[in-house]
Amino acid sequence: MTRWSVLLVELLVVFAGDVAAQPVESRFLVGPSGTRLEPVGTAFASESSVPDWIIPVSSALIPGSGQLLAGNERGVLYLAAEAFLMLRFWSLRSEGRRNRDAFRDLAFSVARAPFRPARRDTVFKYFEVMESYLESGPFSTGSGSELVPPVDESTFNGRIWLLARQTFLPDPDSPPDTSSAEYRRALDFYAERAIGANFQWSWRDAGLERDLFSQSIRRSDDAFRMATQYLGLVLVNHLVSAIDGFVTQRLGSQTSVNTAIAAGPDRGQEVVARVMFRVEF
Repeated sequence: MTRWSVLLVELLVVFAGDVAAQPVESRFLVGPSGTRLEPVGTAFASESSVPDWIIPVSSALIPGSGQLLAGNERGVLYLAAEAFLMLRFWSLRSEGRRNRDAFRDLAFSVARAPFRPARRDTVFKYFEVMESYLESGPFSTGSGSELVPPVDESTFNGRIWLLARQTFLPDPDSPPDTSSAEYRRALDFYAERAIGANFQWSWRDAGLERDLFSQSIRRSDDAFRMATQYLGLVLVNHLVSAIDGFVTQRLGSQTSVNTAIAAGPDRGQEVVARVMFRVEF
């Protein structure tokens, strides 16, 4: 899947050794009519010297590589699936990043621009809240250093202050006693959750840009979610390939072939082949 995985598999194959070809014992054979057959060549029995663990490990690192080491052509299917899934994963991931950059740029250049903010990034939850509310509202409506939360409940900060009053004050609709402990707790609650001055926003008179912002968020979410699903399929492909490689190794076969040609003067040439299959479990 990566160049380091490919290098690791190559090293495993080098340490495991190449396929060893061992000659089969040569013998004189007797044909059906009693004719003596002269051995004219010795076939080789292919016996893989690759250890049992190489094929499943190789298949787990690079799907299909273990099957190809074992001479099984279905390894190409795993490699093709791996290539397709990885291409889709990176394509969707790139699409998610493009849309993420798009909605962040819109947020900074349109919704946050009137407040002349410093360009600082923040958590994704902030952009989701920005999508839901037309304006953040001011952090404080006081003229001095004293914190005075806004009361406009159509803004995000106004909703946070309403939630703080409902949580800590006996009557959230009555003017609070600013000297009480309950009011101080409500104020602390608001200060921890409200939008600060550097992250204020307003989509007022920017309806088209707000729609584009929402669409970019949805596209980014969808692309990243689908990329995660494809990454899960990549892991499944590795797992299935490893299991298949293990089964392939356990059910591997070894074949030996002897070939001889009859030399009788009246019979012409006769080929006798003996094939032996041995399956190890």
